[in-house]
Formats: sequence, C-alpha cells, structure tokens
Amino acid sequence: MAKRDYYEILGVSRNASAEEIKKAYRKLALKYHPDRNPTNRKEAEEKFKEISEAYEVLSDSQKRAKYDQFGHEGLRSEFGAGGFRWENFTHFEDLADIFEGFGGLGDIFESFGIDLGMFSGRRRRGGPEPGSSIQYELEITLEEVARGVDKTIYIQREDPCKRCGGSGAKPGTKEEVCPLCNGTGQIRFSQGFFSISRTCQKCKGRGKIIKTPCPECKGKGKVLGRRKITVRIPKGADTGLRLKIPNEGNIGERGAKRGNLYVLINVKPHELFKRRDNDIMVEVPISFTEAALGSEKIVPTLDGKVKMKVPPGTQSGRIFRLKGKGLPSLRGYGQGDEYVKIIVETPTNLNEEQKELLRKFAESRGENLDPLSKSFMKKVKKFFRS
Repeated sequence: MAKRDYYEILGVSRNASAEEIKKAYRKLALKYHPDRNPTNRKEAEEKFKEISEAYEVLSDSQKRAKYDQFGHEGLRSEFGAGGFRWENFTHFEDLADIFEGFGGLGDIFESFGIDLGMFSGRRRRGGPEPGSSIQYELEITLEEVARGVDKTIYIQREDPCKRCGGSGAKPGTKEEVCPLCNGTGQIRFSQGFFSISRTCQKCKGRGKIIKTPCPECKGKGKVLGRRKITVRIPKGADTGLRLKIPNEGNIGERGAKRGNLYVLINVKPHELFKRRDNDIMVEVPISFTEAALGSEKIVPTLDGKVKMKVPPGTQSGRIFRLKGKGLPSLRGYGQGDEYVKIIVETPTNLNEEQKELLRKFAESRGENLDPLSKSFMKKVKKFFRS
C-alpha cells in the first residue's frame, strides 16, 4: 500500500512553520494516546506511530528537504529499506513534554514492546553520514527521444574544501572535545524509571567541535563546486523519467560516500508531432480537390520525409497509419507507429468565377447525394418523427 503524504497525515500545508508542525503533532499525539482509545487501542497505536514518523521528518530541516525533493524514496538513507522504526525517532523530549503527568511516556512505548533504554548510545558517535542526493531537470527534444543522446550537463554540488582538506578547521588548528557531551556525541535524558539519549546538538553527534573554523568553508569542511557530467539518455525516454547517476551527489560526512544525482527528464513539446506513449500523431492539411480526386502527399516523420497515398473521396479527420514510424520502446524492443490525420481545407476568399463554378458543380450532383449527408438527413427525419 502506498505511503500517505506526511503533510496530509499531520494536516498542515507544505509551507507550514516548525511551530505549526509541532502544534499539529501535539494535538494528534494527545488524540491517539492509546490510553484514550481503550476500545480501539491497536488502531490508535498504529496511528500514533504514523504521526510520529511524519513529525520525525517534517520537524527536521534536512529530512524535510529530502522529502520535499524526492518523496519517501529520499528517506531510504535515513530509515533504511524497511522504513521508519521507533529506533529512528529522535524527539522523545517533545513527547515527554506532551505527556508529562498523563499516563507516562514509558507506558505508551511499553505497549509497543519498546524499551526506551535501548535508544541510549544507539547512534554511533561521529559515524559516517552519506551525502545528500541532488536533482537536475533536463529538457530534451522528440528527435533526441527517437535516437537516444548523450547530454553534457553542469551541476552544482558540495565538494571537500581544499583549504582545510575537508576537516572544517583552520589549517594549523585541531578539533576539540565537545564540552556539552564530553566527547560522547550523546546527551542523556532521564524521566522517572527510563532514560534515553539524543544526539548532541552542539557537535551534531561527532563528539568534537571546531573552535577555529576554516575561513574558506566556515567550518563546514565542504564548499559548493561545479561539475561537468555526460548523461546517456536512452531511446524512448519520456517526461517524468528519472535517471539515477550513483555517487555524483553531495559529499558525505567523515569519509562517507557521496549521494546520488537524479536527472529528471522533460520532453519538449514538438511543433509538428503529438506523442501518445510510443506512437506519434501529425495533422496533414490537403485541399478539397486532393481529397476528392486523391493525391500523393509528402508526410514528415522522425526519420525524414515519406510519400503517402491519399485515396479519392478521403474525408476530413480520416487517420492513416505509418507502421514503425513512431518512437522506440524504452525497454529496448518494439517500435511505435505514426498516425497521420487528414484535415481537408475548405476554400476561402473565392472570386465570383470560382463561386459560380462551385454552384454549377453542386447543381450537377444534385442535393444530398453524398453518403454522409444522406445518412445524416435520414437520422434527422427519424429524430423529429419520434
């Protein structure tokens, strides 16, 4: 089953502030407290976990940015392939504040079979953090879709600072032990008979701080760089296709691998052809005379021009199929077709001589002799008799 949108779960807008998100979570957490829902406790526990997952993401600026850009897929590096677990929740202090004097925070998670003490020191201090992924939108033409193409793009991404070698410290200085967590990277939080730990906000879990930051990167250890990349666009690509280029995203923390680059494809509208999956359609105008007498028309395709016979008596709107003149399948087999829609143009700006010739032509044929006209008039008469 598809995961619900986090903003929808908390009932907030996509531009909601941190305070609005926290307020919405507080309201829902109190509503779905298992002790307040004794008749449907199991459902309340599942709902409580769902809103907590949404709050974990939307209350964290980095997780929220990943979610806004890549959706649930962007959080795989945060929660793993198995998705959100209570071990991933980092806002127990907020819950303690919400439920102080009401049921006890420990009682809630005990009902889930969770020992809050297990969160103490669970995150590895100063452990490597993979770099974040980035997305690049690339516009291509229908002709490029037909043959496939290599496109050169330039992206901006985070690279190691050359001046400090990525350490973040000014050359000649060193990192120091964090005075807030004493180098553990964790801050212990106790309430009653249970205790949990959270990542130290001062050192971000590294256990060390930079007192004299590098003037080039301002202590971040990374700077924004520009990179040239060649991307292979496969035949049959369509708007919405997202190509993954591994390890071309932002640099990771403390030697971790880079994030990925995602290239989002947008196919530019064509001035002649309209696309429908692997098929294409083109409208070809012909004159009244060509439609009546038949003709041979030059028709454009993505491979060049072809001649197509238009039989005598062709009506406006008739569609002809040019087999195999469409787009190749993205899967590597099969080829779409081209559909040619005939548009019969009615003569305009006729002079008197031409008008007279048409009147004589109409008189020579008599009224309502054409098959479509005769069929239509029969249906009209039947309609008014009913």
